[in-house]
Order: sequence, then C-alpha cells, then structure tokens
Amino acid sequence: MKNINIFLTLIFIFSTYILLAQNSILYMGATAHLGNGEKIQNSVISIKDGKFDIIGDIRTIKINPSFFDTVYKVYGKHIYPSFIIPNTTIGITEIGAVRATHDYNEVGLYNPNVRSLTAYNSDSKISGTIASNGMLIIQCTPRGGIISGQSSIMYLDKNNWEDAICKADDGIHLKWPSSHYKTGWWAAEGETKKNKKYQEKIDDIISFFKIAKSYFLENNGIDIKLESMKGLFNGSKTLYAHANHSHDIRKIINLSKELEIVKTVIVGAEDALKLVDEIKDNDISLILNRIHRLPESSDSPIDEPFTQAKKLQEHGILFCLSYEGDMEAMGGRNLPFTAGTCVEYGLDYEAAVSSITLNTAKILGIDGFLGSIEKGKDATFFISSGDALDIKTNNVEHAFIKGKKVDLENHQKRLYKKYKKN
Repeated sequence: MKNINIFLTLIFIFSTYILLAQNSILYMGATAHLGNGEKIQNSVISIKDGKFDIIGDIRTIKINPSFFDTVYKVYGKHIYPSFIIPNTTIGITEIGAVRATHDYNEVGLYNPNVRSLTAYNSDSKISGTIASNGMLIIQCTPRGGIISGQSSIMYLDKNNWEDAICKADDGIHLKWPSSHYKTGWWAAEGETKKNKKYQEKIDDIISFFKIAKSYFLENNGIDIKLESMKGLFNGSKTLYAHANHSHDIRKIINLSKELEIVKTVIVGAEDALKLVDEIKDNDISLILNRIHRLPESSDSPIDEPFTQAKKLQEHGILFCLSYEGDMEAMGGRNLPFTAGTCVEYGLDYEAAVSSITLNTAKILGIDGFLGSIEKGKDATFFISSGDALDIKTNNVEHAFIKGKKVDLENHQKRLYKKYKKN
C-alpha cells in the first residue's frame, strides 16, 4: 500500500508539472543579457502566461524540453530585455518639416495639465522603425514652455493609445531656464553670455511650485493645473527637471528639498560630474543627453560626452541614456549604438545594456515588471542574431511584448523590398 501511495504521489507531481508547463515556451542556448548587469552565456529561459519563469544556465540547470509546448533552439543568438527610450517625442510628432504633425508643444508657459497620453499616435510610421532595433517601450514626453506637461510610458506595438499605456502620467516635465547661453551655432564658435532674466524666471517657477504645494496641503477648490501638480508631493509622479549647467542643477536640488518633492530626476545633466556628492546625497537620478554630440564647452575634450557614463557609473549614480535633440523621434532607433559608444569608451558592456533597460525602468518607476529578464516580470524582450549595441551586427529577428510577438515589418522595410526588386 505504501508503494502504491508513493507511485500515485509521483504521478500527481508529474501531472501537475506538465499542467503548469502548458502554454509555455522555452528558449535554449542564447547569450542572455539580463539587463541587471548579469549575462548568461548559454541560457535557458522559459515564458509562461506572458511572464518570465525559468532563467538559468543550460549547463547547470536540469530541465526537460518535452514538458514545454514550444521549444526554440537559439544557439549563437542574443536575448535582451526591451530597450527603453526616455524623454522622447515619438508618437507625438511625425514629419519634422510639417508643423501639423507636431503635437508636443502647447501654448503657454505653465501647462502641467497637458497630457502626452491622449495625443499619442499609435499608427505612427516611426514607431515601427524604432521597434525594429529593440525599443519596444518609450516615455512619450511633451516639450515647450516652462512646465511642458505630463509624460506617459507607452508600448510601441498597440492599436490605440489606450491599449498602448504602460504607465499613464508618470511625471511632470520642468524646463529649467539656463543661467547662461551661447551665441553661435556650435560649441567651437561664439561666446557664453549670462541670461539677464534668469532670476526673474526662477522666481516665477518657485512661486508657482509654492502655490502648488499650498494647494496640495489645503486641498480647497479645484484648479486643473494645480490638481495635476499634486502627484509631485504625494509621490505618485516624478519631477523631470531639464537642466545641464551645474548652477541650475544645484538650484533644482534645493527647490526639491525645500518643497519636499518626493522624486526628482535631472534630464540632460551635462555638468553632473561637478556635483557628484550633492546628486548622491539627495538620491537624484539622471537621464543623460544624447551621447553622440559635441561637448558643451570648446575647451572640453572632444570625447567628454562619450566618457561621462563610465565616470558616473564609477561614482555609483543611477543614470540612463536618451536621444533628445535634432530628429530625435526618427533617430531614436540609434539609442543602442550610443550605449555601444559608451562601451568603447570604458563602460562595462552589461552596464551599458542596463543604461537602456533596467536603469531606465528604475528611473521611470516601472522596474517592478519591466527592464530586466527576471522571474515574474513581463516577457517583453527581443532576440538578435548579433550584438544589439553594434550598428554593424545588430539584427533584431523577433520581439515580444508580454510574451506576444511583435510584427517587426515597417514602412522602411517595405520600401526596401519594393525597390530592391527593380
């Protein structure tokens, strides 16, 4: 009788395991870049119900492929979590020369109530080209004015803006006035001048934020603009302050401390290395300017933008990469190659992957379910036949959002196939 009970128990366990493995997918043999700084050379990764389940080294983990519905052998390929583009106008602009396609700049200086969410165009032709290079998630961000409005985090492969929502209204974007400005069109010419209206503009910003804090504390009446600011003081929204000069960054940090803004992120941060201690002491995160740019000063080393990431990493500051600037929407597909440049200038490869995956997810507040290949997180990832940070070898063959395959066909690929035949 005892042997029969043991036998029945084993059958029950075996049946349960098969049941649990139903509708599951197994990927074997790829080099997995987990996004958290780790790499598995010969990985085994399983997905169940749209989430990562088993993650391990095929040489050390015992697993029976027959227990899974589908098994893919992807030896020689690379698996990455989805790359994430922060601070971008993808989805709210289409053609740079056609003003009617620009839906990112609202009239007025203080517009915290403006939402990029409802302006997002899920049918943008740009989105398809971005996804083809491994970017499946973006932070759709408004521009213009002093307070530009609220960004939202979106998936790139959805039928409408409602379905595309990853995280709605994640933060308020403040464009901090620059204390200095340059004449001339590039770093090597012109001169640096003081902004004569700088203090006047700063006083206006401080006054607006103090009014918003009072409104949050007293909660009297309804004001649509001040209502949108509440999240900064209860922690439900992030303050994204756009600034580059050390003088401006220090003022932003002081304002955040004074008004007890829960989470502040500096966007741009070209002078961040001058304020390492203050940034660390106040738990400030950074979204860096485009790596492929000229240095701010004509006296700076030409490779200064390329080495910034490595130096910030050495100081233990949380940062991620962005692609803000000229043609940022269409050029966003090149974000991984800016991370590759950082590798060439000293940043560890897996740290570079983190700078466009898990680091970004942490800064945007979505790291609980995205940003890395870890058990229980959404299976939003892609498979490349080459190094995804190398423009010469990157070749995204398959991509998935929550385990669902993404169609990587896009307008440019269709045109290429069309004219290749002729």
